[in-house]
Amino acid sequence: MNKFAAAVAAASLLVSGAAIAPMAGAAPAASEFAPAPIKWGKCESARLQKAGAECGFLETPLDHAKPNGEKIQIAVSRVKHKTPQSQGIMVVNPGGPGGSGLGLSTLGTAVPNGAGDNYDWIGFDPRGVGSSKPALTCDGNYFSYNRPQYVPTTRELEKTWLARSKGYAEACKKNGPLLEHIKTVDVAKDVDNLRKALGEEKINYYGFSYGTYLGQVYSTLYPQKVRRMVLDGNVDPRKVWYQANLDQDVAFDRNIKIYFDWVAKYDSVYHLGKTGKDVEKLWYAEQKKLYANPAGGIIGGDEWTDVFLQAGYYVFGWKDMAEAFDGWVHKGDWQTLKGLYDDSNAQGEGADNGFAVYAAVQCTDVQWPKSWTKWKIDNWLTYLRAPFETWGNAWFNAPCLYWPAKAGKPVEIDGSKVPGILLIDEELDAATPYPGSLEVRKRYPNSSLISAPGGTTHSGSLSGVACVDDKIADYLANGTLPKRTPGQGHSDAQCEPVPQPVPEGAAAATQRSDKAKAGADAKKDLLPQLLRF
Repeated sequence: MNKFAAAVAAASLLVSGAAIAPMAGAAPAASEFAPAPIKWGKCESARLQKAGAECGFLETPLDHAKPNGEKIQIAVSRVKHKTPQSQGIMVVNPGGPGGSGLGLSTLGTAVPNGAGDNYDWIGFDPRGVGSSKPALTCDGNYFSYNRPQYVPTTRELEKTWLARSKGYAEACKKNGPLLEHIKTVDVAKDVDNLRKALGEEKINYYGFSYGTYLGQVYSTLYPQKVRRMVLDGNVDPRKVWYQANLDQDVAFDRNIKIYFDWVAKYDSVYHLGKTGKDVEKLWYAEQKKLYANPAGGIIGGDEWTDVFLQAGYYVFGWKDMAEAFDGWVHKGDWQTLKGLYDDSNAQGEGADNGFAVYAAVQCTDVQWPKSWTKWKIDNWLTYLRAPFETWGNAWFNAPCLYWPAKAGKPVEIDGSKVPGILLIDEELDAATPYPGSLEVRKRYPNSSLISAPGGTTHSGSLSGVACVDDKIADYLANGTLPKRTPGQGHSDAQCEPVPQPVPEGAAAATQRSDKAKAGADAKKDLLPQLLRF
């Protein structure tokens, strides 16, 4: 899914140059590598230090087919269990691909009833990401302000974007052999080496967004190594990655309309329109103005789109975006818009690590269509149905047309030998549409799925919704899953979604519980990492 503003989260991964997809459940061939124990020390992050975490590096082969060859280093953090007995390690991945997970060893504190205290929580930066060595970067200026208009209404715009996409792919060549070995399957093998280095027979795993696909690949390759697994916001394994992005475009267009309806509901606060259609009309009118005259010379129509894309992902920032919309329309305040844009691009100006890894994984996990004509037709047809994000997303992924590393074939996801795992999804999730969770449930016959009808938040677990979070706690504490109901095409338990916010000063404002508010506030720290898949 696109988000030029969120070049980080960026929140998808690959098969290392293999011509044949591994058989489900088969142990990867020729992987006799025995990783050294991790040498733990002080973390650089003050937040991790405060949490009592320790940090180190896992040494793992660049090419898993050559265990005695060149090595790379995976940055790892750990917060150890707080109870007399441990239930083992809990490896966490935030998504992306390209999201940094080093800070997620602190996630255990968000699990209710102390159920997270029984685990050693393991955060890590996947290969190429963040503090891992080497870290990918291609062109740090790729996400400069006031980019060319996303929608290629002229041949000149189309040629400009194709040239930019090709230029970015060419710039990535400097990363050398890492580009050939950064598929999701490579990361899954790193995770298994992490298990070995920590002396564990099995892993527990918590994956958000793209992290659910990493969990699917790991559990397919190593079903006997899975103890418990929580997958929140499930990638549809049938659609990696080209069709998945087109499906997102339609879902985000639906969700932005839901957001516009919410803004209209509080017209007494924001004064942007009394109906969702009125707000939508105004939003597109402002976008057109910004394309003609970028605010402050830097916030153009693309940046405007990128800021509000987050409303399609989550309800958490709805008030902030509405206030920025209000401030721009009624006061000419563009600085607040810039602040939201900069916040979403968590890498900062002049950095592209998250996007570089996103592209490297997406473009090599599977071969994308090589014909621009197909891309062009598919995206124009999708745009006619869903204009909000389609072309921004297309250009976000267009470097795959020119990617300099060979693509592999995706692992055929098979959970038939995997023990009971917990799946979670809100039913109007746009980044990983709900049919993906139903497909994963089908492929994992021992799983149970919790859904939230009407919810639009992506990967929203551990946000303070007791119905969901308490079920997670029960599962982590004693392995209890919601009872699986017969048949396909439905979930096994239903909960309320993450609640839509209520603006301060709105009539009859309802108060959220302290627990829910604290959970939502804490979840905001994860958002930049989840803004892809």
